[in-house]
Amino acid sequence: MKKIVLTLLCVCTFIQSCTNDLDTEPLVELSLEDLLAQDPDAVSGILSRLYASFALSGPTGPTSSDISDNAGESPFLRGIINLQDFTADAMKNRWGDDGLDQLTTTSNWDENNKFFRYLYNRIYYTIPQANNLLSVLGSVDVENKEGVIAEVKFLRALAYYYLIDCFGKGVLATEENIGTSAPLPEATRTELFNFVESELLAAELDIAQTNSYGRANKSAVQMLLAKLYMNAEVYVGEARYTDAVSVLTKVINDGGYTLAPSFRSIFSGDNETSPEIIFPLIADAVSSQSFGNTTYIVNGSLNTATVPIGEFGATQGWAGHRSSKAWYSLYGDLETATDDRASLFWTEGHNFEMNDYREWTDGYPSVKFRNSGFTASLPETDFSSTDFPLFRLADTYLMYAECALRNATGSDMATALGYVNAVRERSNAGTIAMEDLTLDFIIDERARELNLEGHRRSDLIRFGRFTGSTYIWPWKGNTQQGTAIPDTYRLFPVPLQALEANPNLKQNPGY
Repeated sequence: MKKIVLTLLCVCTFIQSCTNDLDTEPLVELSLEDLLAQDPDAVSGILSRLYASFALSGPTGPTSSDISDNAGESPFLRGIINLQDFTADAMKNRWGDDGLDQLTTTSNWDENNKFFRYLYNRIYYTIPQANNLLSVLGSVDVENKEGVIAEVKFLRALAYYYLIDCFGKGVLATEENIGTSAPLPEATRTELFNFVESELLAAELDIAQTNSYGRANKSAVQMLLAKLYMNAEVYVGEARYTDAVSVLTKVINDGGYTLAPSFRSIFSGDNETSPEIIFPLIADAVSSQSFGNTTYIVNGSLNTATVPIGEFGATQGWAGHRSSKAWYSLYGDLETATDDRASLFWTEGHNFEMNDYREWTDGYPSVKFRNSGFTASLPETDFSSTDFPLFRLADTYLMYAECALRNATGSDMATALGYVNAVRERSNAGTIAMEDLTLDFIIDERARELNLEGHRRSDLIRFGRFTGSTYIWPWKGNTQQGTAIPDTYRLFPVPLQALEANPNLKQNPGY
């Protein structure tokens, strides 16, 4: 069992739709304020529920949903994978679902795509839950109140981060405007950026340096802040790489994390013991079942026709996801590559070329994530127990190196080279020399190390390689060889449901 219990208390289950006024009403007579006043210990359950909103679909199992969307398709983490990885170069889905097809081929995006709506709704489910809790915490006496408030602000900032990154606009709902009946005004990307930055800087001061597994600590706050700064040039037109280096250095020097000795261990069913994971999204085959956490990645990448699914701790193979040569070609010849990461593709019975993205045997399934144990024997289960490493140390090292290459004040190229080589040596990939350390190398190394971890689309946009024809990958623009896509695709369209609910919201240009 995982170290943080995902308690689903009925008294803190609030059902709310982003299409209303962003104000949530409890479905019980006892108010949240009264609950905490009577039982301050209840805050741990409520906080656990807030954490769970990023991994689970609802309070009572995998078929329940916090929002009025499909419980299996709409969980937050599933949305991150769909919109960050399947819209990019490495991963493709073959199911042919309307909406998912358009993501996997980066084509025909519009405001009616249900997968855009799913993530948008999840964002605006999590934010009001955080607002409700923050509005009460100031007036009740709970243990470590400032630290708890910092955690809630981090989780709200995390939801807002995906709004900034994916949609670029929305409404700024906070504890200050709870109960507002009129539709809130549209907030620009810059306004949202400034709010999230200020919230994270405040949370950094009060949150604990260390915390129990599965809960945010100072390093998690700093990593999210670094992500915000890394992409600031995209988000607000201002390079903030120097600021990114400042907080990354804190994570590296003060966080106490080390690279896991084995790359594979980070993505196995017992990865809660990893010394590298800074902030995970929890999965457990018994207590936190979901079709949207790593179950989606593990089961979706397996099929009994070609893959021995039991070897990866699964009882089901959904035959959905395969990687493309845009990913596995980065390792060279997979049969002769010494890089451990190159071995995490299932090639037997599959074709190197993805001539048809709907054909299961075209392209190689990724077995990077698996439900089997690394240090212990685990039973094969329907759902995954593999935690999702949203932030981990190797990413920190590669972010630092990128900042150094972008001439960030406070960075050091020799240090950057050491970090990159530490990541590569861990996987037996071989070291590189200083002359090899370029931005072109970094974007490829990030793919080798971090693909299928929810970063790829943002990385490609930051490097100017997502839209246009500078970089082409299989099925980009819905052609087998790939073609240019418009710059409007650097943002997703605001879902029609949200536009209809709030006349202050305007559609993103080009849609």
